[in-house]
Amino acid sequence: MKTRINTVLGFTLAIVMFTVTASAQQAPSPPPTTPYGAPIGLEAAKKVMAAAEADATKNNWAMAIIILDSTGHPVMLHKFDNTQYGSIGAAEDKARSALYYRRPTKVFEDLVAQGGIGLRTLALRNASPLEGGIPLIVDGKMIAAIGVTGALSSVAGQIDSSGAQAAN
Repeated sequence: MKTRINTVLGFTLAIVMFTVTASAQQAPSPPPTTPYGAPIGLEAAKKVMAAAEADATKNNWAMAIIILDSTGHPVMLHKFDNTQYGSIGAAEDKARSALYYRRPTKVFEDLVAQGGIGLRTLALRNASPLEGGIPLIVDGKMIAAIGVTGALSSVAGQIDSSGAQAAN
């Protein structure tokens, strides 16, 4: 009898915990409606890259930084000396995610960190669940995206924000 009560109590507790956890999860926001604009020009991309490079250099971070135009094609890439080669593709994945889904990749990282329903994010094609990708929006239109990696995601997020600020 005691075993049966413990089983029922354990089952009830599990249901309560699941319900509380599920209700506490943040629902994903609807997709942004920011329109795609004309692709970023080389001079504007140079300004974005220079700002991102300056932040990385100031902090002595070896990073890979890429800028994709609004069509998803690379405009600029900078791999600092001694940056691991895998960071090149990871930076491009972050930029592509920001471009395709019109939002910073930090959004995906936060959804995955929630667990539960947020883990569905991992099934999205070209959605990097790591901070470091951000769309570049000028005059209300997305003209490019920047992707950064090579250190902690929070560091990449700081550098991509520096670059994005230079776009305006």
